[in-house]
Amino acid sequence: MTRASLNKQPHEVASMFDHVAARYDLTNDVLSLGQDRVWRKEVARAVDARPAQKVLDLAAGTATSSLPFARTGAYVVPCDFSLGMLQVGKARHSWLPFTAGDATRLPFADGVFDAVTISFGLRNVQDTDAALRELYRVTKPGGRVVICEFSHPTWAPFRTVYTEYLMRALPPVARAVSSNPDAYVYLAESIRDWPDQPALAGRLREAGWSKVAWRNLTGGIVALHRGFKDS
Repeated sequence: MTRASLNKQPHEVASMFDHVAARYDLTNDVLSLGQDRVWRKEVARAVDARPAQKVLDLAAGTATSSLPFARTGAYVVPCDFSLGMLQVGKARHSWLPFTAGDATRLPFADGVFDAVTISFGLRNVQDTDAALRELYRVTKPGGRVVICEFSHPTWAPFRTVYTEYLMRALPPVARAVSSNPDAYVYLAESIRDWPDQPALAGRLREAGWSKVAWRNLTGGIVALHRGFKDS
């Protein structure tokens, strides 16, 4: 299995990411024209990790997204259900406590983390609402969630150009740099199929999160959503 379908069967998605693990970070850098580095900085700023805080980085992949939290002195747990991603990450960052886990059934006790975050992974979970509830469950009262995900550009002409890039330009570029280019056809389809900013905010509220807000990055190509667990 090299490409998942939009019904997002967990074994298909995990297998797909196993096959892209080796060159995943490089491919993302190329396909985003380097913007992924900017987005990671904004995630780190929004999470605002502090020394000794516990941070869950869900769908962490190779843990590139986890490193900014570790640098603050926080205890960060990179968690992913792709064993291929975790193996590549562990080889690069052996000191991090990589953990295999399904977003809809997290292997953690209630109220463990000061902050939970997921970047570019929520749309790959088969049951989005179950994942949002699980993130809520493992967060301490007063804790926070930060979600960074591809979204819908706010300016209609740009949205049209962006959609054309996803479906026409992204697959050939992926063929040039990725170890599994077919996976990026699924990724393009999953981005186009993903709910817009207000819809995702509504789902966060339904899962129990309060003070939900979002901020657009790069014209809405990406959106940062944040919420809090009431004390």
